Amino acid sequence: MTLRVLPRSFYERETSLVARELLGKVLEVRGEVHAPIVETEAYLGPHDLACHSSKGRTPRTEVMFGPAGVAYVYLVYGLHHLLNVVTGHGAAVLIRAVALPNGSGRSGPGKLTRSLGLTLAHNRLPLDVAPLRLLEDPACPPLRLASGARIGVDYAGPRWARRKLRFWVAGHPAVSVT
Repeated sequence: MTLRVLPRSFYERETSLVARELLGKVLEVRGEVHAPIVETEAYLGPHDLACHSSKGRTPRTEVMFGPAGVAYVYLVYGLHHLLNVVTGHGAAVLIRAVALPNGSGRSGPGKLTRSLGLTLAHNRLPLDVAPLRLLEDPACPPLRLASGARIGVDYAGPRWARRKLRFWVAGHPAVSVT
């Protein structure tokens, strides 16, 4: 299998497009673990009330305003690390689920980072060099995609909570919720 590293230009596009096109791409960790992405959520930037950057630039969100193509990893509820892909200008894509190598059903954003050993040490790392890379598999067959509202963002109000900014591979068993 010949996988190609996604170039930085892949991430320098409209965030919801990047979120859709990340489906089927492969997350490589430490050059050994390869996990296809099967679910994402787009967070569009400071105007998106569900996005961390809507509260402004802070030490935590500064990475979201930097160059596209780097990881934004944060700790939620003091328990789970979540992996995001920065698209720049305060926007990012949450990786909600991957097809874990052990085939253990639903992954969810906290379970996937725990299973892959991703922590705050991975925050700000570029996604085109080891130990954390996103790859394209030219042999990946066409995927049947679905979209819906993001999960757990009711605090952002109906306009943002109901937007169809969550994308997944239809019927995949690792998708967190359909």
